[in-house]
Amino acid sequence: MNPDLRSLEAAIDRRMLMRMAVVAGLGAALTPRLALAVADPDLMPNLRAMVKRWVGPGKLPGVLVSLGLPGKETQYIARGTEAFTDPDPVTPDSLYRFYSMTKPITGMAAMQLIAEGRMGLDQPLYDVLPKYRTMQVQVVPDGSVTKLRPAKTPITMRHLLTHTAGLGYSIVQQGPIKDLMEEKGLVPALLSRKKIPGLFEGTQAPDLATFADRLAEIPLVYEPGSRWSYSMGLDLMGRVIEVVSGQPFDRYLEETLLGPAGMISTSFQVPEAAAKRLTTDYFAIDGTLIPVDPGADSVFLDKPPFPFGGAGLVGSPRDYDRFLRVLAQGGMIDGKRVLSEAAVRVGMGNLLPVGVDRSGMFGSPSDFGAGGRVGTGDEKGMFGWAGAASTIGMVDAVHGLRMQYFAQFMPYTALDVEDDFRKALKADVMALLEKQ
Repeated sequence: MNPDLRSLEAAIDRRMLMRMAVVAGLGAALTPRLALAVADPDLMPNLRAMVKRWVGPGKLPGVLVSLGLPGKETQYIARGTEAFTDPDPVTPDSLYRFYSMTKPITGMAAMQLIAEGRMGLDQPLYDVLPKYRTMQVQVVPDGSVTKLRPAKTPITMRHLLTHTAGLGYSIVQQGPIKDLMEEKGLVPALLSRKKIPGLFEGTQAPDLATFADRLAEIPLVYEPGSRWSYSMGLDLMGRVIEVVSGQPFDRYLEETLLGPAGMISTSFQVPEAAAKRLTTDYFAIDGTLIPVDPGADSVFLDKPPFPFGGAGLVGSPRDYDRFLRVLAQGGMIDGKRVLSEAAVRVGMGNLLPVGVDRSGMFGSPSDFGAGGRVGTGDEKGMFGWAGAASTIGMVDAVHGLRMQYFAQFMPYTALDVEDDFRKALKADVMALLEKQ
């Protein structure tokens, strides 16, 4: 199997925290002046040059970045088209695969239920899903799936939200447990209508209930609460939400968060009427971008087997900015409350269990909240996450700022776009500071 193709399986992987730490590395000391930097487009020459530099033949079809300020319209920089073969220009209303940027949305939906007292942060998962009462843990992580020991600690809602439940992930684990998960259709996301050799070619679990039941039969990789390890915790949280709320997960999410926040273009399935706005996702092989999920024939035009709470949403940069605004404004947007202040405040704070092993968390030291990285030190107030197809969404809650980057290629490490974006943003801000 082509080694580059194998890397597609790891597009959502342990390096996700490193991405977030690098992008967040602007530092809180720069953010007060950032409002001035983006108020005038002429003060963003490096970002504009960066976007221009990465768009064109042999590069990317289109790139979009944005910066949002308290009380001001979001500033977008967009260039190129939605695909190499699509003449439609990239705009804030183009549709992108959020992939793991879905996780903070699911996390905040769960935090709302917790804030309402309908479930508890440290409530055992088996209270809601009884099949998780007696779990087995691998004696050797990623080793034998028959040499097991009983779990000492029950999985809690906190664990699911913070990737500390000990659950595996078919794009992270190796060996027999990875094979077992794929055999049971426990894969984390949709990729393409095409069958891609070397990747999962089986049948995914048909619904969330079946997904949750089958996942309960898989051994844990780690003892619950002991170690941060990227997992299917937020996908399983989707099932928890629908049991606790009494509604299908996708309907609850639409009625509780997406709809009230005005995220009118975000869903688990792209309506036919909106298909023209859907970008094409590419995979980089030997420096060449190969379309893996063309917008006109995307798997996201089909009804998914179930709503993937960890990686299933498709939406626009304008929509995701509205989600970030809700977080930056303590649960409010356009003068109305979407999430409780407590849900947002606690969800963007450190939810990691005391004493958890953080060695799997790459990048600068950080905490973790409801589905997203929580900055510490100079990055205090930063919260957000990234997606496998080269997307990032973050909020600086201290200064009410929002930052986004959108392209559509996998793996994100194939090109240095994100690092270039960080440098360009920092250069523009530093240039402004020198003028003061």
